[in-house]
Parts: sequence; structure tokens; C-alpha cells
Amino acid sequence: MSGAVFTEREIASQPEVWRQVVKRAPDDGPRILGRGRALVLGCGTSAFVAQSVATLRERAGVGETDWCYGSEAPVGRSYDHVLAISRSGTTTEVLDALRSMPVGARRVAVVGVGGEVSGPLVELVDERIVLDEADENSVVQTRFPTSLLALVRAALGGEPPDLPAQGERALAFEVPDPGAYEQFVCLGRGWTIGLAHEAALKLREMALAWSESYPAMDYRHGPIALAGERTLVLAFGELPSGLSEEITATGADILAPALDPLCQLVVAQRLALSLALARGLEPDHPTGLVRSIVLDG
Repeated sequence: MSGAVFTEREIASQPEVWRQVVKRAPDDGPRILGRGRALVLGCGTSAFVAQSVATLRERAGVGETDWCYGSEAPVGRSYDHVLAISRSGTTTEVLDALRSMPVGARRVAVVGVGGEVSGPLVELVDERIVLDEADENSVVQTRFPTSLLALVRAALGGEPPDLPAQGERALAFEVPDPGAYEQFVCLGRGWTIGLAHEAALKLREMALAWSESYPAMDYRHGPIALAGERTLVLAFGELPSGLSEEITATGADILAPALDPLCQLVVAQRLALSLALARGLEPDHPTGLVRSIVLDG
């Protein structure tokens, strides 16, 4: 049996799961987004989702919004709303960050599983929202983060109505041969910077690949010096004027499907999976990784 059974199925299920979760936007969206000044936090993939959610929330005018890694929660700041993202609900740094939040903030957690599995959160939050339709068996996250972003975008009115259809096109998109490249660079702008970081993480987790991620405008400020004929640049959204030409001048290739950025992330997931399988790796259980980081003490 392939070591990517769950990962393959979960990547392929995303358009249908999106159709399900966006129906929850009128009810769950306001509870997730909250009111006033907010902090959004998570670890690993969830940290990059937190970054995207924070940007979307603030730019939609909901309120000033910070984001952070669970291990780097800000000290001395006050918030009206704290949103913790944790697929398992058991990540130590997320729990510690919630414990450190000042009194008065409404604490909400979005998790993939309910019941006793995410039990440690119960005493630390005012409300727990379970996206069980988006939960995963694979250690590597794919549909949980994209489903949460689809829900948030729907709640803010910024999701294209044909997003699931675009997701299906992303599943049919012919990805390039990843074996032709040794360096993968992911670029985004605004809320898609989080997507770029997540895509680079997928390439590292699944395929043990040399991958980097940057805000697109910042790529000129040094990192482009490493680009060459064995570099593939993945663009999430439209690249800034002139940057495509500068990238191709180095000999690098650009992967930028004409799809919504969230669907471009699905293409990146498939690229990472393809490279992992070509290298004989098992994305369902990557080396050295577990589903949830739970630390002693």
C-alpha cells in the first residue's frame, strides 16, 4: 500500500469539503472572526493560516488583527478576540499561548476533532468550533487549512462563487516534473503570503525539498540571487510588475496556474506529493513528524 493513501485522498477531497464548510459561514464565520482587536495564532501550517486569516480580517475592516506563532505570543497587548487554530486541539504551544492571554479577551478555537481528543482546550476557550468534515488522517495537513480559509473568505464575502469548480480544475492541472528542479520558491502578496509559506512547508514536509517562501516584492532583495535553471518559482496570485521577467532572466521557471490562489495551493500540494512519491517517501507519515506536538512539562 502506498505511503500516501490518506494524503492523496485528502488533497482530492478539497473541492467537496469546501462546498460543505462554506455553508457554515453565516453561523460560524462571525464566531471565528469575532469583533474588535484580535489575535490569531497557531503552529506550523496553522500559523500560516493564522497569518492569512489576520490579513483577510483586517483588510475587510473587521478590526485591527495581529497573528503569531503559538510559541511567540505577544506580551502586554490587549485583545477583544483571540482565535486559536489547531487541527488536533492538543498542541502544547497553542495551549500555553491561550493560558497567557489577558483576562477579557474572548477566546475561540477552531479544531478538526471534537470530544476528548481536543479536551485540553475546553477549559481555555469560550467556544470551540469543530471542522470535523475537514479533519485528516495524514500527518501532513492539506484540506483542514484550505477549508478554514474557504470558510473565512466566504464569511467576509471575498470567496469566488466558483471556488470548488476551480479546485476541481486544480486537481486536473498538469503539474510539471518536479524532478527537473532542485530549488522551489513560493511567493505571495497580502493574504497569500501565508499560502506561499504553507506551500513551501508542504514541499519540505512531504518531499524533503529545498523550498523557500517570501513576500513577492521582497524576492528581489537578495533571494533571487540563488535562482537558476533548476529553480521553480510558484506564484500565489499575480506577481508584481516586472518580477516575472526578472525571474525568467535567471533561467528559472514560473508556475502560476490561472486559478484562485487557494486553488494554486492545491496545485502546490500535488507537486509536493508527486516529488515525494518520486523520491520513495511516505507523505502520510513523514520522517520525524507527528500529528500533534505535545511536549512534556
